[in-house]
Amino acid sequence: MNRVSNTVEEAPGSVAELLGNRGPFAESKPGFLARAEQQALATAIDACIADSNILIGEAGTGVGKTFAYLVPALTCDKRVILSTGTRHLQDQLFHTDLPVVQRTLKQHPKVALLKGRANYLCRTRLERAMQNPAMRDPTLSAQLAIIRNWAAQTQTGDVAEVLDVPESSPVWAYVTSSDDHCSDHSPEEQGGCFVHKARKRAMEAKIVVVNHHLFCADLALKEGAFGEILPDTDVVVIDEAHQLPDTAAIFFGRRLSSRQLFDLARDSHAEFLSEAPDMLEIKDRAAALEKAVRDFRLAFGVKERRGAWEEVASEGNLESALAVLSDTLELLFEPLDAASVRGKGLESCRRRCLSHIENLESYRDQRDEDYIHWFETYRTGFSLNLTPQNVAKPFAQALSQLQCSWVFTSATLAVNGSFEHFQGQLGIEDCLEIQVDSPFDYKKNAMLYLPSDMPAPADPAFDSAVMRVVLEVTQVSRGRAFVLFTSHRALEQAAAQLRQSSQYPVLVQGQMPKRELVDAFQSMGDAILLGTSSFWEGVDVRGSALSCVIIDKLPFASPGDPVLQARIRGMKNNGVNAFTDYQLPKAVLALKQGVGRLIRDVSDRGVLVICDPRLKTKEYGTTFISSLPGMRIVQKPNSVQNFFDAE
Repeated sequence: MNRVSNTVEEAPGSVAELLGNRGPFAESKPGFLARAEQQALATAIDACIADSNILIGEAGTGVGKTFAYLVPALTCDKRVILSTGTRHLQDQLFHTDLPVVQRTLKQHPKVALLKGRANYLCRTRLERAMQNPAMRDPTLSAQLAIIRNWAAQTQTGDVAEVLDVPESSPVWAYVTSSDDHCSDHSPEEQGGCFVHKARKRAMEAKIVVVNHHLFCADLALKEGAFGEILPDTDVVVIDEAHQLPDTAAIFFGRRLSSRQLFDLARDSHAEFLSEAPDMLEIKDRAAALEKAVRDFRLAFGVKERRGAWEEVASEGNLESALAVLSDTLELLFEPLDAASVRGKGLESCRRRCLSHIENLESYRDQRDEDYIHWFETYRTGFSLNLTPQNVAKPFAQALSQLQCSWVFTSATLAVNGSFEHFQGQLGIEDCLEIQVDSPFDYKKNAMLYLPSDMPAPADPAFDSAVMRVVLEVTQVSRGRAFVLFTSHRALEQAAAQLRQSSQYPVLVQGQMPKRELVDAFQSMGDAILLGTSSFWEGVDVRGSALSCVIIDKLPFASPGDPVLQARIRGMKNNGVNAFTDYQLPKAVLALKQGVGRLIRDVSDRGVLVICDPRLKTKEYGTTFISSLPGMRIVQKPNSVQNFFDAE
């Protein structure tokens, strides 16, 4: 790797000058101050784009990395794909950040927002849903009416426009586009298809905003034949790049769920009625598939479980139930294959059935050591998963086949100043790198409190000790705290105790949608919010409403996770130290995300509390500390009291 210089020269017309104190942003945005860190990152990205290179860039909180890549993207004469971690961030980038930079630079090339199929309304499926008996439920019927009214006026078909129907509503499964139902649209149907229109806009645009799920799905599906979903591109910018390895693992693997199988059985029965009512085998074998799916779920037992398939394959009749499921799928395929010429619906069912058969065959074949075979059961369903041991090989292949500039950026990519872990996960060998620190004054405005005399996390007394610290600290901070847990069990116990013992409002993950919960926390001004993994990143609360972040344990992945266990075994077999090369770096990056919730603006002040004594007792504790922003470290509670008294 080659480190890029962090020094900045504001040459005339350069991206550094555009982001400087005399540039268009300074002229148009009151209070704008140039940040050398932002200018350095933008300069490195601009050079990477010009030279068709690969760049890995970490930008600490407050650098403004979004503008640092948008300015080079808009000023270069190349086609650019911008990919970010979630649909929420994708919408924010497209509807908020990108227009601001366009107006400021007076650059208005064609831009497009592209999401996966399931984010778009399908008018054909909407019409079918209106006739579906399942929609007679009063709640679903009311939501369907809202969607129908919106469908008459929407230009994009993007379901994010519908604010009055919850994202979790079952009605969306009946009205949105899907590969199973919409991939064979006729030219006439495509004319009114929102997915087709969105893809057409993307093909014509200079800048296309996508998310990692769509981007990785396209990489995995095309295996080199890019361009059907994502247009040919000269530049790919991956924001929130720390999420990419886990997202890529989903799409370079395979998954078969009970829901997919139930959908196939029910759709086969529906298409039998409309397209082949004389072929009773379809009806009978679809019913047999539903029974086989239920029997297979029951073979796991009542409890919800998650584990490696090899550990349970010999349990009871699981292996035989899996064989029955496989045989039943093959029996359904026979009449579907024969009837598929009668209509597009039956052809779709045939294609899906064949895909499920192939996935199940791959799952039953335990000889492929490149994939981890694991399962998960829910109250009434299950999923069978094939996850790559790592995605370095397939991603590196995609990287080499898609010849363009690549920019990977995030606030959390480096471990102890090194990008080696991130680089290894994606198979990136030769690239440029830059690391720019946060411009915020952590030494002055933040403090790291490591409570003394904490028992080890495995000690039965640990949870009680954490609650003692939480109550003590939130008393002097006057609420205004995030308490982040590494397990739902610990969160639930803490919620029950805090509701009894704390004088401040207590908000708990899951009691309302995440955005509403964060808004309520900010508006209350003295609340305590308890969260697990989804609150460790992507939450932005500026100002005094969030003045303290308390973390119970170092966020090592659960040792019982089947994917982690398999990867550890694979690394050991190859002579790799799984702890230092994989588990430790992953935990460091997760901790950096949690810590990043504390200081979100130049005027923010706050205390970070980490209750895990391993930061002091274990040698690897220094790796965590050295990867965090530099701030004063204290171990006495009166130091926290003095910090808040100084407000």
